Amino acid sequence: MQVLVLGAGVVGVTSAWYLAKAGHEVTVIDRQVDVALETSYGNAGQISPGYSAPWAGPGIPLKAIKWLMQDLAPFMINGKEVDPQTLSWMTKMVSNCTQGAYHKNKARMMRLAEYSRDCFIDLRKELDIHYDERQKGTLQVFRTDKQVEASKKDISVLEECGVNFQELDQQGCIEYEPALANVKDKIVGGLRLPGDETGDCFKFTNALADECKEMGVQFVMKTDILSINKEGDEITSVSTSRGKLTADAYLVALGSYSTPMMSEIGLKIPVYPIKGYSLTLPIIDENKAPTSTVMDETYKVAVTRFDDRIRVGGTAEIASYNKDLNEKRRANVEFVVGDLFPGGGDIEKAEFWTGLRPMTPDGTPILGETKYSNLFLNTGHGTLGWTMSLGSGKYVADVISGQKTDIDPEGLSMARYH
Repeated sequence: MQVLVLGAGVVGVTSAWYLAKAGHEVTVIDRQVDVALETSYGNAGQISPGYSAPWAGPGIPLKAIKWLMQDLAPFMINGKEVDPQTLSWMTKMVSNCTQGAYHKNKARMMRLAEYSRDCFIDLRKELDIHYDERQKGTLQVFRTDKQVEASKKDISVLEECGVNFQELDQQGCIEYEPALANVKDKIVGGLRLPGDETGDCFKFTNALADECKEMGVQFVMKTDILSINKEGDEITSVSTSRGKLTADAYLVALGSYSTPMMSEIGLKIPVYPIKGYSLTLPIIDENKAPTSTVMDETYKVAVTRFDDRIRVGGTAEIASYNKDLNEKRRANVEFVVGDLFPGGGDIEKAEFWTGLRPMTPDGTPILGETKYSNLFLNTGHGTLGWTMSLGSGKYVADVISGQKTDIDPEGLSMARYH
């Protein structure tokens, strides 16, 4: 079967990999000159099934109001970019901020994320693939006793989902992240998720794309997708800047840009672009740098170790599709790496980046079938596209191939919106 994949980020490329393995003739199309040049380029670097949770949770609306008033706020609303779509999405998100919805959505997300982590393990056994990968866990650090107490709620969910974790005091945090000894008075404890991993999503996607090409996958780059054409309950072609492309099946993996594309053919998907920022610093002193990922609970910023670089990612900005680099947001991520790991990386040589996270109101992605018989979706992963990429790609490839899936799809499809 011929399959056309729309989007060459990590989600599109992982989907192409599994589709090719299933024996399909696969073509990937993207407007960029190469793969992984948008949201997959500069994310926080975490593969974090243990840290998978929806942003919509009890108390979040009140917390968001407080965050807006902070100088180094983890959350910001760009009033100039707020439109009816933004307000609609925010309303739906607030409706998911109940205890029941949070537990249900977190369980769904963790199920997919754990499955995806297993796919990473299998892939490394199959391929000699390298992407600054490390399997040393995530350490969530708490600066206050109040945060330690609040973490008990998340721990109960981790226990329910069977996720391995460690509650650590100050010295326990330093045992796993020795550089924190330099700032030990700033932390009181932490929660470690030893099953989490780290790696450079950009490097990974390029390496896997090379493997895809070896299997015959065609990459059609520098090509604008103009429209998806339908007839009845079937997609007939995709109009592009290179003309019309046809296939037996079509997979949309366009991240935040899936929403306007689907809207044109009558599919209303609540995927909204949440803007995030990152810094990438060259390491200047390994003894002062992290060994894996450290998540600062206060500022919602992740500091991740690559081989010779530090990636610092975080903050959430509601700004529609605006991708301007906001220097005020740089201060937030820059402060955290300088505060927790002073002297570890060269701030003066940092690369400042922004990308759009494709978020659903309930946090869970939209995977699989649509009302069109040959159109499928793999989008809406939010901050967890890197974490969920292989699992989502495997699941969707199985659905397209008509194969039995290895994961329970409950709550991951378009069905939950009907």
